[in-house]
Amino acid sequence: QVQLVESGGGLVQAGGSVRLSCAASSRTFSTYRMGWFRQAPGKDREFVAAIDWSDSTYYANSVKGRFTISRDNAKNRMWLQIDSLKLEDTAVYFCAAAIALGSIKLADTYDYWGQGTQVTVSS
Repeated sequence: QVQLVESGGGLVQAGGSVRLSCAASSRTFSTYRMGWFRQAPGKDREFVAAIDWSDSTYYANSVKGRFTISRDNAKNRMWLQIDSLKLEDTAVYFCAAAIALGSIKLADTYDYWGQGTQVTVSS
């Protein structure tokens, strides 16, 4: 069992930046593919970014150039740097860990999820 805990969300002005953190309880963190998803009010959960075992990164088209995903296996942590925040970035952001193979952009691929952290962008 892996526990994931997100932090770093909050109220941020449009155009600003925020850095989300995901702490994992597992000693085998380096073997997981890790991802960030978000869910806005009234909308489905959507893929944001992911990073695999070799530190290859993947992004949703809507966030490319503004979001940066990274991980530190020695610290069992993953981060999501969000720059140039837009109102439409307002959502609960979830980190997730995948053991099995499958599309890294699909929520069903992931085995463990955090509780989420709220990011609210104000004008």
